[in-house]
Amino acid sequence: MNGTGVAVVGVAESDLGVTDQPILGLQTQAITRALDDAGLALRDVDGLATTGISRFSATQLADWLGIQPKWTDSTFAGGSAYEMYVARAAQAIRAGQAETVLVSFASNQRSARSRSLGGVVEAHTPEAQFETPYAPLYPLSYYAMAAQRYLHEFGATRDQLAEIAVAAREWALLNPKAFRYGAGPLTVEDVLASPMISSPLTTADCCLVTDGGGAVVLTSSERARDLRRTPVEVLGYGERTTNTSMTAVDDLTLTGAVGSSADALVRAGLSISDIDVIEVYDSFTITVALTLEALGVCGRGEALDFIQDGRIRPGGQLPLNTNGGGLSYCHPGQYGVLLLVEAVRQLRGECGPRQVAGARTALAHGTGGILSTHATVILGVDR
Repeated sequence: MNGTGVAVVGVAESDLGVTDQPILGLQTQAITRALDDAGLALRDVDGLATTGISRFSATQLADWLGIQPKWTDSTFAGGSAYEMYVARAAQAIRAGQAETVLVSFASNQRSARSRSLGGVVEAHTPEAQFETPYAPLYPLSYYAMAAQRYLHEFGATRDQLAEIAVAAREWALLNPKAFRYGAGPLTVEDVLASPMISSPLTTADCCLVTDGGGAVVLTSSERARDLRRTPVEVLGYGERTTNTSMTAVDDLTLTGAVGSSADALVRAGLSISDIDVIEVYDSFTITVALTLEALGVCGRGEALDFIQDGRIRPGGQLPLNTNGGGLSYCHPGQYGVLLLVEAVRQLRGECGPRQVAGARTALAHGTGGILSTHATVILGVDR
């Protein structure tokens, strides 16, 4: 395996679910727990990447923490931002701009009832002219259009798509921190019978709305060898930004994950068949199907056939979203940081009954907006 010379040395979640905590309180929980996981202190942090607090997210968080970092990033790209931050952090560490970078996010959207289904759309944009008049639910209606097109173009069925939600629940039943832990198994029939929100997607095809957050600590591989945990090397990364509106998309079934994952794998010197664990953004069931195809796990239009017969459930051939994902574990509005937390824990062998035996490589892929931004990170451990 190739490497970037940068490693993840600490990860943690904040409290999850319904917390009644402010955003900065949840941020503090995730950050202090991740630093403790790494055996580091706040005074060691000289790089900071976060978003979702305000227009000056990194500034506000740095002020709250009482630090003055040498390097910050507040790029807003939705759920893929945290995989982007890992790439930028690796570049900053290698360039000597920072020694220890903290990537974090938190949201209290469930307890604060702050989840928004829309936003301000500037006049004269394609969205204002061709999309807003139809009052779509953002982002749900857009993903529903992608799902509708996918089922039509490839002759797939709703039953097949439902398997993604069913598998996510099976993983969540192995994760005590999952929102749906203890809720019992989900069946294909349950998914199809749940309320229709935006055809063809029902409530069970949609991610959770929860509080929560996470943090990831990165430093040089050389320094990582002297710290508390097994270093998890950043092997490769890639990203693509494709569209703001659906008006600009030629093919709703083909996403920028094709390019981002190809770049990440080339940098890592690996192929997709070399990856032991895959953590992908599952804002909706269709997001998973499109992403698996874009990663090269299977061919175009083949994902829903590919995942049948328990292939992505616990014990299946393709360990996917092993914490239960955004569908059954946690979704605080921007889920990408928690993809990284689970990938690192799998590679460190810390996942108990959901542990993938002998996992040495992991892929985390974030998706933001309405299939708008795409970022892939490849991680690995030397056993």
